[in-house]
Amino acid sequence: MKHYLLRATLAAMATLGSAAAAPESPDLLEGLNARLQHVGYAINDPEFHIWGCSPIMDIEGKVHLFVARWSSKHNHFAWKTHCEIAHYVGNKPEGPFEFSDIVVQGTGGDEWDSKSPHNPCIRKVDDKYVLLYIANSGKPFPASQRIGMKISDSLYGPWKKIGKDGMVLAPSTDPKSWTHKSGCGVNNPAFVKSDDGRYFLYFKSQTLEEKPKKMGLAIADKLEGPYIIQETPVTNNKSVIEDGYAFRYNNHFFMITTDNHGMFNRGGGLLWRSKNGLTFDHVEPAFLLMDQYIPKSMFIKPTFVKGNNYKFERPQVLSIEGKPSYIYMPSQCNLEGNKVSASFILKITPGNK
Repeated sequence: MKHYLLRATLAAMATLGSAAAAPESPDLLEGLNARLQHVGYAINDPEFHIWGCSPIMDIEGKVHLFVARWSSKHNHFAWKTHCEIAHYVGNKPEGPFEFSDIVVQGTGGDEWDSKSPHNPCIRKVDDKYVLLYIANSGKPFPASQRIGMKISDSLYGPWKKIGKDGMVLAPSTDPKSWTHKSGCGVNNPAFVKSDDGRYFLYFKSQTLEEKPKKMGLAIADKLEGPYIIQETPVTNNKSVIEDGYAFRYNNHFFMITTDNHGMFNRGGGLLWRSKNGLTFDHVEPAFLLMDQYIPKSMFIKPTFVKGNNYKFERPQVLSIEGKPSYIYMPSQCNLEGNKVSASFILKITPGNK
């Protein structure tokens, strides 16, 4: 396994070297895909499909996960209609995690968020806890997907919607915008605050002319908005990527996405890097398929809730004292034969540095 990871990393570095010289590289994330170490499950519950688990550490050192989940009575694709966002708490990054409370549910009416809150992203900004998520009205789907925001003084709530209805981002109504009439709406929120005090909301969308979905950026001067969609996407991918998570480290902006169709490793992940957060020009592998990290002894009775490969998806990073330390990722593959998706933890190790 170690030889495979080394070969994949060297091959990716050679490919990147032939395209352009890589910018200054913070050591902790250099060769990230070879630094990851499997820890175990974040959440594996036979009663629920578990998807994105967004982590944050409180001042006492406890780790809180904000989790997209829906009943195992439904199939995997009920994430579009029956999802809710739940809060779990553990005493340490590696768990175990226990259920605490429900944070967001669909309104069930005619509002933009009547159905299936999903894609949680939790951050602490300006001494407030900020929860980003998506939801939809179902009319039509997926074009009706929008991004919402709730804020709280405590990770245990109460949570208050921003503005009149909580929606902070929708596709632009300007026909010149690359998000105008987006077939997937806006989704996959990620969030950071820049050094100049502006708020950066990253998202996935698409143009009418281009099929590949790309990551974009909306910027606001205030936490509550308004968020202005920038003229062009921040990634220049030619094949599908999604599930972006943005963070800052060592004077760089980073974004981790999936690598759906194999820019480097089909079904793996990508680590994008930027100096200013406005354009992510440098990209390298972030993670490989799950069978490259998880011992074969754990594959007791692998069952797939969709597809048939060992993909990780929806990566979310836990930083400790400013350093990216763990990645939490769900998979369509349940190792124990349960007919639900589960979430896993990978630790970012120092490697050979």
